[in-house]
Order: sequence, then structure tokens, then C-alpha cells
Amino acid sequence: MQQAQIDMEELLRLQIDEENSLRGYLLTHDPFYRSEYRSAVAGYDATQSAIRQTLQSQHLTTSGKLLADYTHLQDEWRATVARPLLAHPHERLQELDKRNKLFSDYETLTAGAIRRQLASTGEQLARSTQVQLDRSSYVRAAWVLVFGLLAIVFNVYRSRLNRELEEERAVTKILQRAFRSESIPLPHCEVGSAYLSATSHIAVGGDVFDVYRLSENRALLLIADISGKGVDAAVLTAFVKFMVRAIALRDSAPAEILSEFNVVLAKAVGDPYLFASMFVGVLDTDTFCLTYASAGHDAAYLRGQDGVMPLKVTGPVLGVMEEPFGTETVELEAGDTLILATDGLTEVRNPAGEQLFDQGAMELIAEASPEAQPLADEIVAKVRAWAGRSVPDDLAVLVVRVLGPEAAHA
Repeated sequence: MQQAQIDMEELLRLQIDEENSLRGYLLTHDPFYRSEYRSAVAGYDATQSAIRQTLQSQHLTTSGKLLADYTHLQDEWRATVARPLLAHPHERLQELDKRNKLFSDYETLTAGAIRRQLASTGEQLARSTQVQLDRSSYVRAAWVLVFGLLAIVFNVYRSRLNRELEEERAVTKILQRAFRSESIPLPHCEVGSAYLSATSHIAVGGDVFDVYRLSENRALLLIADISGKGVDAAVLTAFVKFMVRAIALRDSAPAEILSEFNVVLAKAVGDPYLFASMFVGVLDTDTFCLTYASAGHDAAYLRGQDGVMPLKVTGPVLGVMEEPFGTETVELEAGDTLILATDGLTEVRNPAGEQLFDQGAMELIAEASPEAQPLADEIVAKVRAWAGRSVPDDLAVLVVRVLGPEAAHA
């Protein structure tokens, strides 16, 4: 029953994968996303079949009907939303979001009902098993030790499954929040982003990026790398993202944002071993003037007509010492591209142990697509290929390409 609960969380994640792959295909028309969509569909069907078998074996008729309704709704979504959009990818992305709203509420209610019945039945089985173990221990005194050990093993195994279940649920919620949030486009700019987690079974980690409109013509650009990986580090990313936004709304000077956040980080988190590198920039979308400050964050680059150049670090990492941060200003021109990444780009190693470093990262950027989103996707794909089977660190990529007023209106 606990495995069925874990499978249910996996089912929700596979549903998100279907929507995410469709969204990626509509944005890029890359056949890779069609393949990812088919893979998610196959995984979803296999997982719901396993859950259905468990429900039948435990005679959970109500949950079985709910699962059938849930599956029917997903099939209807594929028929009325996914397949038409795959056949006609030129339709606007807003069409996908509009149609998804017709399904999301009922799917959430149905999934919640299935979760509750699975959890209730699982708890009943756990109590029944524990009671049987306790009763058996009184049958013969000689078996007390044996059954005591069995009870310990049972509880340890159950606790492990419970931890895995809670982790899956936490990841699902984080993914759902991230997936449903819509970034506001910047005037006269293209924005692209990508994420690659070092934790294979978790799609989140300690890297965070953000694009936030401070006013009609000023945008906050943020990328940060929090020490740690997985869900624990991901929890801090929300704190970082919204705290930086709050500070920037009061004082948009990048150096002052870093200085104030450095103080807040030490007081609010209270972990002396926690540190973070961070790049904060404010882009004027009328003049294309970028003002930035960098707290030990060296994976920031500008690609222009003269090639790729790294952006200067203006201060130490956050959480280590209270030092002043410098400010730099860059005048961007139409066609220039700002690439912000975390150290998962420069520190990745291939199976032979060779590190990519700054030079390798700049060569990779120079050869990548001129458009923002394809450029971000190519960076992640090439890092994964360079690393081989797995990446040792999370990687976040944020790309902002300046189009210029004339190109934007065209």
C-alpha cells in the first residue's frame, strides 16, 4: 500500500512531465520534446496500471473508480489538448494554459481523494501487522526476541518508505508550483532558462534564478547557488528568491541588495556552514543598461559581436563575512546576450576527470544557438553529455537576449 502511495506521487509527476514536454515542444519545435512526451505517456500508463492492480487486490472499489475517472480525464486531455497541439505546434502557448485550466481542479480533487484512501488503508494494514506481531510474541517466550527483531525491521522499513513518500510529495508540490508559475516577459528582450539537478530522482536543488519586473522599464535578474543539494536546499531557494525581491523593491542598487541580504541570511537561517554565491543585476529595458553586483558568482558571461567575455566578480560569497560589494555597469546593444549560470557549468568533469572551466564554458556558449531558450537548453544538454552518466552538481541557466526596440516591434 505504501508503494502504491509512492506510485501515486510518481503518477502526478509523470502528468507534469507530459505537460512540460508539450510546453517545451510548443516553445522550440524540437523533436526531443516529442520523444520526452511519448516517454512520459508510457510511464504514466504503466504506473496507473500498477496502482489499479493494487486497488483491486485490496478491494478499494471507491479509489478504483476515482482512478478510472482520473485516467479518463488524462486521456481526454491528451485527445483534446496534447494531440491537436502536437499536430499544430504553431498555436500560441496561451492556448495550452487556457485548456489546462479545464482539467486541473477536478484532477486535483480526484488525486487527493485517492491519496487519502491509500493513506488510510496503509495505516490500517500497518496497525494490523503490528498487532499481529505483538500477539505472536506472547505465544511462546522463546519467540519474544525473534518477533521483537521482526517488529524493529518492520518499523525501520516502514519508516524508510514513509520518508521516501514524504520526499516524493514534497518534490511533487515544488514541481507543481514551479511549473504553474508564469514568468513575465521583458520588453525588447528574449528570456530563456533551464535546470539540471544533480539528484537523479529529484528535479530541484540549491540553485535558484529569477526574473522580476521592478517597474515598467526595470527588471531584476537573479541567479544564486546555495550550498547543498536536493529538497533541503530547494527550501532555501524560495527564501532567497522572495527575500531578494523584497529588498530590491525598497532599494534596487545591486550592491546594497547583496549587503542587506548577507546580513539577513546569517540572522534568518542561523547555519554557520551555509553560504551562497549570487549575481544580482538590474536591467533597464529602455536603455539596455545593466547594473550588477556579484557575490563570488563567476559563472556570468556576456556574448556580443566581439565574442564571449566573463563578467567581473565584485565581492565575496554570502554568509562568510560582511564585506562591501562593488557595482559594475555594462551597456548592452541589440543582439547581445547575457548568460547567467551556476557552478554546475564550469566545474563539471568528464569521465576522464577533465574540468570544463571558464574557457570551456565560453567556447560552449559561443557555439550555441543565438536565441535565448534554445541556448539555455543547449548548455544543459552539452553539460550532461560532457559529464557522461550523471552530473556532480546542480546547474541553473538564465539567458537574456537583447533584441532592441526595432527588432522587438518587428
